[in-house]
Amino acid sequence: MTDASRRTSADDDALLERLRALARGAEGTDATRGHLPDQPFPPVTETEVEQVERDLGYGLPLLLRRVYTEVGDGGFGPENGLASLMPRRIPEWYQPDWPRATSPRTRYPEWGLPASWLFLTGGGCSMQWHVSLIAIDNPVLLWDADGWEPDWGENPHDGLCYAAPSLREWLWTWADGGNVWDEALKILSVG
Repeated sequence: MTDASRRTSADDDALLERLRALARGAEGTDATRGHLPDQPFPPVTETEVEQVERDLGYGLPLLLRRVYTEVGDGGFGPENGLASLMPRRIPEWYQPDWPRATSPRTRYPEWGLPASWLFLTGGGCSMQWHVSLIAIDNPVLLWDADGWEPDWGENPHDGLCYAAPSLREWLWTWADGGNVWDEALKILSVG
């Protein structure tokens, strides 16, 4: 059992503090901004989160709500950085429109992504990280857009693997310097 899997909601304040430090590249975190914007985006308001939830038809997990309202609206985090809830532009950057958590559903309606999956970040090529808004503990899902074939009667779930049993564990893995791919690759190699 990893340290991340032992964390509970009682550890969320510590996780948010660690995420704040990593998001800002604070001294002693060994964080680099790399391919991310110079700074994370400012936090969103509760009103903005509530509007996104109304649009989605689902509430965000409390931990994710706190990340967006207390740490920042994306631009930091695992992989390519968390997607934003609000539209964000970085005109001088190579990708002027930062990915939005709701964009895969509206941008690629033919994918038929369930409304209960919220996009977290890209995983390279056709891979995407999502969080389930309805499953217990809000597992993180690794989804491959090329991993299913609708012409064969398959659906988006056929391109899916459960990458982490909870959003909390996935975020702690990253915050502790771990690789969020480790568990997903272990599952994929067994499957």
